[in-house]
Amino acid sequence: MILEMVRANGAVSLRELARVVQTSEVTVRRDVRALEAEGLLDRRHGGAVLPGGFTRESGFPQKSHLATAEKTAIADLAASLVDEGEAIVVGAGTTTQELARRLARVPGLTVVTNSLLVAQALAHANRVEVVMTGGTLRGSNYALVGSGAEQSLQGLRVSKAFLSGSGLTAERGLSTSNMLSASVDRALVQAAAEVVVLADHTKLGTDTMFQTVPTDLITRLVTDEPPAHDDRAVTELQALADQGVQIAVAGASGNPGGEQVPAGRRTSLPGPRRSHVPGASPLRSTTALPEPAPAERGRVADLRRR
Repeated sequence: MILEMVRANGAVSLRELARVVQTSEVTVRRDVRALEAEGLLDRRHGGAVLPGGFTRESGFPQKSHLATAEKTAIADLAASLVDEGEAIVVGAGTTTQELARRLARVPGLTVVTNSLLVAQALAHANRVEVVMTGGTLRGSNYALVGSGAEQSLQGLRVSKAFLSGSGLTAERGLSTSNMLSASVDRALVQAAAEVVVLADHTKLGTDTMFQTVPTDLITRLVTDEPPAHDDRAVTELQALADQGVQIAVAGASGNPGGEQVPAGRRTSLPGPRRSHVPGASPLRSTTALPEPAPAERGRVADLRRR
């Protein structure tokens, strides 16, 4: 059952495997180790992937059933970063689709997207204007890609871009497995003053073929709390924080609404990406952050000790 799920999806979290096979994560982890010893799959960052190199991209039907609880928590927290009357861009993905469902309740919002699923989630929202890019439909994730999509974004300026992807590392930033999707995501980034990445813990430390957002352009990461045993995800969170990425953990213990992981000292970037946007969320920092006190280094340190 485990091997079949990994073959079908390309990458599956231990949490999801345990849920499907109705056993504990400890048992699943033991079985994954045995399959890895036979060369049938690779363990990676709280989950299992097909053996060898970069992970391949799963289709939408497979992605929509992965880490559903984590995506819901991430979307809830990300929606709280959006203020009434803002203009934003939302990229394609199952996590951003969850975000769009919550944005339907934000009045006066303008959402620019290349995702049919995001547009569908907002189609009947009152007082939310949806602007779609042009482009060629990519059926595997219901997204518009290609030169038409990129050209329609030229000259656009919004306050925030909300993007997902296939992997996230401190070294390369956000990445995806498809060249056309990566190119459109880069155009979405150029249109925004701030970039918010939505990525569950299974994507932390995973690297895929095409970079979409380098780490120094990521303003904030919204993620879920890694399992206590997932030291690699915690290490990646710390590395991202050390590079100045603001980190918000959805559903953190003792704080269901999520909390920010204090970052190290931020180096401000030139240009408008770090500039002030009216109506900013309390989580935003547009200036260099002071070195946090030991008690405040918090969230990452607490996670690491578990």
